[in-house]
Amino acid sequence: MYACWPDGSPGTAVNVSCPFYLPWFEKVKHGLVSRRCGTDGQWVTVNGSQPWRDYSQCEDELEVTAEEEGARRLMVSFKVLYTVGYSLSLLTLISALLILTACRNLRCTRNYIHANLFASFGLRATSVMVKDALLERRWGVELVQVADWEALLSHEAALGCRAAQVLMQYCILANHYWFLVEAVYLYKLLIGAVFSEKNYYRLYLYLGWGTPVVFVVPWMAAKYLKENAECWALNENMAYWWIIRIPILLASLVILAKLRANQKGYADYKLRLAKATLTLIPLFGIHEVVFIFATDEQTTGILRYVKVFFTLFLNSFQGFLVAVLYCFANKEVKSEMKKKWQLWKLDHPVLCCAQ
Repeated sequence: MYACWPDGSPGTAVNVSCPFYLPWFEKVKHGLVSRRCGTDGQWVTVNGSQPWRDYSQCEDELEVTAEEEGARRLMVSFKVLYTVGYSLSLLTLISALLILTACRNLRCTRNYIHANLFASFGLRATSVMVKDALLERRWGVELVQVADWEALLSHEAALGCRAAQVLMQYCILANHYWFLVEAVYLYKLLIGAVFSEKNYYRLYLYLGWGTPVVFVVPWMAAKYLKENAECWALNENMAYWWIIRIPILLASLVILAKLRANQKGYADYKLRLAKATLTLIPLFGIHEVVFIFATDEQTTGILRYVKVFFTLFLNSFQGFLVAVLYCFANKEVKSEMKKKWQLWKLDHPVLCCAQ
């Protein structure tokens, strides 16, 4: 279904170029696949069903250069790094969410915003790991027969990883816009604005979860109509890439603009919240702004490896850092957990004495 075989005279061979979808196509782009037309005017078959073909010129070379092997090992180590990062982030984020939702004294608008930020990072970590699992299932199988290629390249096989790709891009945008909500909320605290937190919280929900939809839907439409290939991970037309990257750039600039206020003289919890937010700014936004103009398709050599390392490292451990700064290192949370621990020891004196 990916190449039209021309007519052939009985007793002759017919050739077509190696199919473009082979992962190693650059190595075999000048190779040919052959079919033989039998003396009866029908294609020669194998076992009476599949047409015979000689595709030896399109097979991947088993010999791998030292440079290719080094690059492969480096990428495998990168995958291990970000898998550990996302797994650690997911565990800490789930723990932080449970703490903020289980402790009644911690329920307030500020912590509700933190909880939504945690949820966006948790969904992002989940979507990345699901996408990796689907890609491994899609490309990690051994391809022996033509039917294997047909199953691999079918629409159904690509649907799952495309859905995971869309969810991941949505979560990346949600991360930035919930961080923007954190900045807006902090800005209102620092300037002493009087406002109804209940009414504003609904607007925060629209900003954090609703705004990404406005940009992801047009990006999905563009990918489906113009670049509907594989898992939508390649960016042949950078105009479509900017549909979901310009909002990230704008959010980062707004965050920096909102948090330039002087922090002196404010209430202690406001100052602590400001410090946590300002600590996250360089780790959260700077690498996005720097590398937003350098995609994988536009970088080569050492620069590409440096970009991939910093992007994967910072992105995968961001959730862990957010959970630590906004929950586990928070004085209110530590005080509440200490009270819970003291109450638990009073309710279980036998266990405590045994220890």
